[in-house]
Amino acid sequence: MNSEAAQRFEHEFAPRIAAWIASHLDPQIRVEVVPREGRGHPTRVRLSGDPGVLRHPYEHPLNVSLTWDSAEIERLLEPGGDTRFGHYLESTSRKLHAWEAARPIDFATRTQGEPEILIGGLDFEG
Repeated sequence: MNSEAAQRFEHEFAPRIAAWIASHLDPQIRVEVVPREGRGHPTRVRLSGDPGVLRHPYEHPLNVSLTWDSAEIERLLEPGGDTRFGHYLESTSRKLHAWEAARPIDFATRTQGEPEILIGGLDFEG
């Protein structure tokens, strides 16, 4: 992916993804955009939080990073990309549940089964 596309994603799209996710999760979950650090270290949206006081199904505090496929990011910059992105945001709450069901993550208690979880290569399908 060219640096212009990467920069545009980091400044225009990733903050919107982070804000949307934050609005659908417990306010004690921190959702932040982590800037790219060059090749092999793309822009991430990171979800983290300290375990709640309830019984924890997993032993590690929440520490999940999301990254998107570079070809998918470039497609967002093509005609129709804004509409596609809007549909993606609308589907994100369902995606959170799917990620939680497929991996050892429990957003309600802010715990997970591994020290760090990367959900990478994501697309922008709604």
